[in-house]
Amino acid sequence: MEHQGTTLLALDNGYHLFTRKEGHGAIKLLCVHGGPGGNHEGFDNFAANLPGDEFTVYTYDQLGSYYSDQPDFSLPENQHYLTLDYYLSELEEVRQKLGLEDFYLLGHSWGGLLAQEYALKYGDHLKGLVIMSMIDNIAEYTTHINYLRNKELTPREVKYMKQVEDEENFDDPMYQELLDRLYSLYVVRHPQNKVRTVSKKATAVYNYFQGNNEFVMVGTLNGWDRRADLHRVNTPTLLTFGEFDTMPLDAAQRMKETLPHARLVLTPDGGHGHQIDNPAAFFATLKHFLRQVEHNEF
Repeated sequence: MEHQGTTLLALDNGYHLFTRKEGHGAIKLLCVHGGPGGNHEGFDNFAANLPGDEFTVYTYDQLGSYYSDQPDFSLPENQHYLTLDYYLSELEEVRQKLGLEDFYLLGHSWGGLLAQEYALKYGDHLKGLVIMSMIDNIAEYTTHINYLRNKELTPREVKYMKQVEDEENFDDPMYQELLDRLYSLYVVRHPQNKVRTVSKKATAVYNYFQGNNEFVMVGTLNGWDRRADLHRVNTPTLLTFGEFDTMPLDAAQRMKETLPHARLVLTPDGGHGHQIDNPAAFFATLKHFLRQVEHNEF
């Protein structure tokens, strides 16, 4: 798939977002990155795996992330941007300004949370929905990541991590070593597959919503829960998770049973970033779903 350059999209609030369009196919896919505070580079290998004559892939960096504008979120007048409502409205404005209708929405992690919210509020615009490595509530995720940590580390190591977290001394080298060990098992298992290896996370956004890392869930997303609402999403939906995801797979199975038109597929040997860990399996799943929905065969 050819790169077709990038565009700085002017929002109504005066800020600008980085957007990229690749391919020229009839199947239009808008991808929403994780984090919060991640960026479009999590989708860098989509271009090589989705034929450009069949698919058009749109990616963007959310406000505060990477190539997009970076407001000073410490200023009181910018606090309203650090809300779920803002990023959901931003997604809808991006859709409008890109001229997308009857399109496919893919959200990874935090983007998958936004995708669920979008389907509940703006589902009439969607042809298909892909929820990638995100469940329908935060509570079960928090329970699961603590279970994984207790499973992989010794009691002494877990106690050490919790002590560091209580002291907010996150630069502690032993803490970072333990965190890297967990990330290598459950976040990205095969980092050598990354197109780019330098992380460009928007720390201020991430810390506000999430916490200090994937295993410290203390941000404002705590309490988010759509378990009682997902049955209202009638859009054909693909639920895709890694075999070794940070997300609990029993919750993913429940989502499949709750959603009226859903399929759940696990990517073998994949973590939370399973599009990087096992692209062959992930893209086979994604293309099969998109083609089936497009041809009314789902």
